[in-house]
Amino acid sequence: MSTAAAPRKKPTPAVAEWQLRLYVAGRTAKSEAALANLKLICEHHLAGRYSIEVIDLLVNPKLAAGDQILAVPTLVRKFPTPIRKIIGDLSNKERVLVGLNLLPLAAAKA
Repeated sequence: MSTAAAPRKKPTPAVAEWQLRLYVAGRTAKSEAALANLKLICEHHLAGRYSIEVIDLLVNPKLAAGDQILAVPTLVRKFPTPIRKIIGDLSNKERVLVGLNLLPLAAAKA
C-alpha cells in the first residue's frame, strides 16, 4: 500500500505592510540621523510590518526622478497609498507620525 504525501504549499513571501524609501546623498550627518530616527519610529510604531529601502543619490542620481526628489534626506511612503513625502532628518517625531498617517493631526496638536 502506497501513500502519497499531499503536495506542500509554498509559503507566501511576507510583504511588508509599510514600504518606505529614504533618499540620501552620501553618508552625511543629516542622512545618518534621518535613518536612525526612521528606524526608531518604525520599530516603535510598525514593529515587523515595514521595510526601508535607502537610496543614495550620489551613487545613482537618476533614481531621484522617479519619486520627484528635490531635497535630501527625503522619506517616501510608497505603501500604503497614497504616497507621502517627508523632507528632513526626521527628528520631529510628531511631524513624522502625522506625515506617515500614523497619528491624526488633531492628536498631534493636543
